[in-house]
Amino acid sequence: MRTRFIETLCRLAAQDERIWLVCGDLGYSVLEVFRDRFPNRYLNAGVAEQNMTTMAAGLAHSGKIVYTYSIANFPVMRCLEQIRNDVCYHNLPVKVVAVGGGLAYGTQGYSHHGVEDLAVTRVLPNMTVFAPGDPWEAECVTEAAANIPGPCYIRLGKAGEPNVHNCRPNFEIGKILTVKNGTDITLLSTGGMLVTALTCASLLEDKGISAQVLSSPSLQPFDIDSMHNIGMSTKHIATLEEHAEGGLATIVAEQIAFENLDIKLIPFRLQRNPTTVAGSQEHLRSLHSLSPERIVSRIYKWFPE
Repeated sequence: MRTRFIETLCRLAAQDERIWLVCGDLGYSVLEVFRDRFPNRYLNAGVAEQNMTTMAAGLAHSGKIVYTYSIANFPVMRCLEQIRNDVCYHNLPVKVVAVGGGLAYGTQGYSHHGVEDLAVTRVLPNMTVFAPGDPWEAECVTEAAANIPGPCYIRLGKAGEPNVHNCRPNFEIGKILTVKNGTDITLLSTGGMLVTALTCASLLEDKGISAQVLSSPSLQPFDIDSMHNIGMSTKHIATLEEHAEGGLATIVAEQIAFENLDIKLIPFRLQRNPTTVAGSQEHLRSLHSLSPERIVSRIYKWFPE
């Protein structure tokens, strides 16, 4: 995803001189292509994310469209006050990009796990929140963010995520994308769990359960209309996310309650208390019961023999 992001950003910057990129002293082997092409619109703020965000706010206040870039939780949690007060309060076009959301930096330990970011960013004023599921979606949200007059948050993976969509999807801000049709249960994924959702759908098919797979690259705003459609079709929904409380499952639960929908929800998300284990993304997902096998086992209990 991060490669498609920077490719897309370079294309946009070539068309619009207002676009800048500010990083927190990382992104090596990824961001150089932007730096080399647009050296006068690239800043390395150093390991100082609060300063990075305030610099971006100043640039945006002078008419620039600024993308900030750092890993996992650092561009959000370390500088939350600056995002809230300097960017969101003034509704400035600063696009906060986090690479390696969730457990992608699992070997670095909890300090590098971005697992509360969606909950935090979606409640900030004027903020649009994106969590693309594959490189195609990453391209779409990067473009969309440039055209939004206010702040955005973009949560990217970093694990060489494959293209799930066969071609560029019909993306709209705030809309859910259909990846696979099914009739018994809906698997609604956000971010890097999209491949897992498809794997689960295949395993469920082997058990005689038809699973619809949907992707939600937009978390704020969220597609309420699709929730009504799910209620009229499968009536069962499992949410898949590499995030703790306050993310996709919470959003869906809110909509089911607010709209009084007849939908049974089973959330698959990270446990509240962080694991002290450092390990690969796959290993940590398994510890949180987010492996395809554990997800399918739990879903299968919903359906009678």
